[in-house]
Amino acid sequence: MYGTKALAALRVTLGIGFLYAGLEKIFDFAGSGAFSAAGFLKFATLGTLPGVDPKTVVNPTHQLWVNLAGYEQLMPVLNWLVVTGETAIGIALILGIAVRISGVLGAVLMGLITVAAWNFGLGPINETVLYGVVALYLAAVNAGRVYGVDGWLERTEFVTRTPALHYLV
Repeated sequence: MYGTKALAALRVTLGIGFLYAGLEKIFDFAGSGAFSAAGFLKFATLGTLPGVDPKTVVNPTHQLWVNLAGYEQLMPVLNWLVVTGETAIGIALILGIAVRISGVLGAVLMGLITVAAWNFGLGPINETVLYGVVALYLAAVNAGRVYGVDGWLERTEFVTRTPALHYLV
């Protein structure tokens, strides 16, 4: 009983984290101006490693991200993908709907951010790595079945008659 409640709480907590990240970019809670992934790609991808000067480029993929930020036509698409992805993943996790997909997509997003930021100044495990691992865990155990919409959908006649849908819920 407690295990299921804890699993649901973990799913909702991670969902709130993703949702807040998306909403912060939409509504600019911090008052830092309109969100653009270009700033992150250009200036936050140097990377960090223990004992290395923070101004030193240690990220082997740094130039890739800087070059990507230079494609001005692509930036609105990337901005939309980041904001929509964070918001949709957050909502899906909170509601427990399509958790298998949203968990995997959350892990992919966190994996991309981890590689882009290369932020290992405090060791090999940082917050994006943890978010990604938790998102994968939630997908693997199909946490949407526990106090989530996936659990309800799974019992509907439509889903029980359509075996392919079991991979979604």
